[in-house]
Amino acid sequence: MRFFLLLALGAGILLPLWAHHSFAAEFDEKKPVKMQGTVTEWELINPHSWIHMDVKNADGKVVPWMVEGGSPNALLRLGFTRNSLPAGTEIVIEGFLAKDGANRAVGVNLTLPNGKKLFLGGSAPGANP
Repeated sequence: MRFFLLLALGAGILLPLWAHHSFAAEFDEKKPVKMQGTVTEWELINPHSWIHMDVKNADGKVVPWMVEGGSPNALLRLGFTRNSLPAGTEIVIEGFLAKDGANRAVGVNLTLPNGKKLFLGGSAPGANP
């Protein structure tokens, strides 16, 4: 019985650590990106928020992207509100591309239509000085 209790306790501690990733595991510091697009959804979920957006590529085709941001708590402390990114908002994101070539990035800065720039507080270099 003690073995199963220790196993359950160990799994409860280790699984969340295993599930969470570092910047270097998924994103490439040597591949900065700057993209403009339209917000389709904003997920305020832990441990990272996700901005879903449509971006027009060079040939004009609309491509869906996912951009990782900081935790909801961190974003709220940085000036975001639950209503900061409604669907249809045109934004500019600066960040770093995913290593696997997927349409995914980690955001560093977000610029709103009024020119206001917000730090995304995620796992990107410079996010945790």
